[in-house]
Amino acid sequence: MEEKLNDQLNQIGQQILAVTRNELYIHMRFLDVALSSFFYVMDSAVDVFATDGMNMFFHPAGLGGIYRQNRVSMNRGYLHMVLHCILHHVTRRHHREKNLWNLACDIAVESIIDRWYIKCIRQPETRLRKDTYRKLEGVMKVLTAEGIYRNLVLWKLSENEQQELHREFHVDDHRYWPEDPKQKMHNEVENKWKNISEKTETDMQTFSSEASQESGNLLKQVQVENRERYDYREFLRKFSVLREEVTIDPDSFDYTFYTYGLRMYGNMPLIEPQEWKEVKKVEEFAVVIDTSMSCSGDLVKKFLEETYSVLSEQQSFFHKVNIHMIQCDETVQNDRKITDEKELKEYMENLELRGEGGTDFRPAFAYVDQLIESGEFHRLKGLIYFTDGKGVYPKKMPAYETAFVFMQEEYEDTQVPPWAMKLIIDEEDLEEGDRHEH
Repeated sequence: MEEKLNDQLNQIGQQILAVTRNELYIHMRFLDVALSSFFYVMDSAVDVFATDGMNMFFHPAGLGGIYRQNRVSMNRGYLHMVLHCILHHVTRRHHREKNLWNLACDIAVESIIDRWYIKCIRQPETRLRKDTYRKLEGVMKVLTAEGIYRNLVLWKLSENEQQELHREFHVDDHRYWPEDPKQKMHNEVENKWKNISEKTETDMQTFSSEASQESGNLLKQVQVENRERYDYREFLRKFSVLREEVTIDPDSFDYTFYTYGLRMYGNMPLIEPQEWKEVKKVEEFAVVIDTSMSCSGDLVKKFLEETYSVLSEQQSFFHKVNIHMIQCDETVQNDRKITDEKELKEYMENLELRGEGGTDFRPAFAYVDQLIESGEFHRLKGLIYFTDGKGVYPKKMPAYETAFVFMQEEYEDTQVPPWAMKLIIDEEDLEEGDRHEH
């Protein structure tokens, strides 16, 4: 009897979620894949509903109650969970405090839904919501969960204030969000939603209907979340060059034959190991630091720490390297040649930024070209320009790879020449990259 009742409850719950999905789809065609990306699972342990990125769990009585009382709340709840997944909230907590991260994610998602003027999800905003959004919008261009979290930390909320915000913005149960980045489930969810999120971004940009333009700040948030994350380290590794170094190559021979020869014939191995091995190593490149007023010393130091941690990875250095650390605003202010790890660490620890003029990128490129001409660089692989401002770019493409690393609080499209790579990172990206590696 109980089994039959459970089957009925499960069936009703599945139907409610399917009807809700279809109603949202009518108004939000660009979310078609995202809305349909869940298995529906009955689960009496959750409050009303929850997701882990793969499934949508529902409490049968809780779901039925909301559906009967308030269809708008039902629609908002479903959309709320879908947006958590599209914006990668489910998998990107990392080291952040759990309750505050949950709150930041809920505020980010609700701020999108509250700015989305469609009748089926429209509800009046409370005074607390309006005040919270206004306060955040005063210091942020785009209300991302990461940015909201940073501000919530700065606000130093009392327990009562935090509870009040939780009550206001809480919609779904976050208990099934995968926590450990090493978990197979964590990677599956991240990869699944990375693809869906990128498709959603493309659809929103190309849909001719007004629907995607009316979706509040969703497009901006999706663009922020879909930009390459923590990619500075990988980029730096791409500057490495193939080079032969004298070292035993353990992959080039079979130990079984080798030890068999030693055993049978005393000191005569059957196969000698090759002593040459091709290894990828960093050898020569230039780092230019924009010392104009807007680039703070703390951020530059974090950038150099990240650079240092990649360069000082095991086997990533040649015995001697040739790195020029160049400081430049409108003119080249300083150049320090680094030949080994010790010098790089010392430079970083005693960093003094010189010059606080405007930003002109051309003098640094001209200076590096002079270094090449004078034989200071033999095989310069690339130049990394660390800046947070718009500046004047060289018209001509240089003979080496170039990347502009922009340090920005929020995503903002800064046009760089077609021959240059562009990376947009913020303080948290640098800190995250460091945590991921160690």
